[in-house]
Amino acid sequence: MNNLTKFDKYYLEIKRNRWYWYFSIFCRLTLALGFVLAGMVKIMDERFASGLSEIHPMGTYLTALYHTGYYYTFIGIAQVLAAILLLIPRTVTLGALLYLPIIVNICILSFAVRFEGSAISAPLMLFANLYILVWNYDKLKYILPFKMVPDFGILKQPEKYSNRFPFLFFTSVVVVFGLVIIMFFVGREILPRNSLSQCKRQYAKTELEDAGNVFCECVHVNGKPLDECLAEFEKAKKAND
Repeated sequence: MNNLTKFDKYYLEIKRNRWYWYFSIFCRLTLALGFVLAGMVKIMDERFASGLSEIHPMGTYLTALYHTGYYYTFIGIAQVLAAILLLIPRTVTLGALLYLPIIVNICILSFAVRFEGSAISAPLMLFANLYILVWNYDKLKYILPFKMVPDFGILKQPEKYSNRFPFLFFTSVVVVFGLVIIMFFVGREILPRNSLSQCKRQYAKTELEDAGNVFCECVHVNGKPLDECLAEFEKAKKAND
């Protein structure tokens, strides 16, 4: 215990704090709920986000995924399994490890096709998953590539929690939440949105309305790949200049 790093000492401190513990439970419950809902759709052999047009960039992907047969069902089973493991105290760490590659994939996919349906929720779920992994650092440390493993072992639930409210931590949570939302609105010049009318509203009554309409029709009417539609949008913008 004498060779603990600053992180180890801080970790031991937060593990004794009631508010960090409450937040870990909140993350577990919300993550589990998200994957149970999404996973059951796949297990029941229904197309996820069925209201999305099949020529939408995300709609095209989901339609193709839906037609992969038992692979589609397998993804749903993996999501529900990860959710169940998160809910069981003894298997939380295993659940978070299973959850991580799935939510990273969803997050990157959402950004790649500019899908607003999960462009905010997916990054927040990823951060929540990472928090759970850090919360269970006392178990994960044995598989991490450290030269020296802290000797405080696997921690038991403290007999008495500290009630000191971690203002700095929860301020950081609010800031991260806000930054994710801000990046969604300002991080992309134009989004496909979920329908033609929603897409066209982005630049309605502005100098880029014509360029925006070209992009939206390219996605929702012509069904071209997103990269081609973005290229057409840039050409239309230059034509307006």
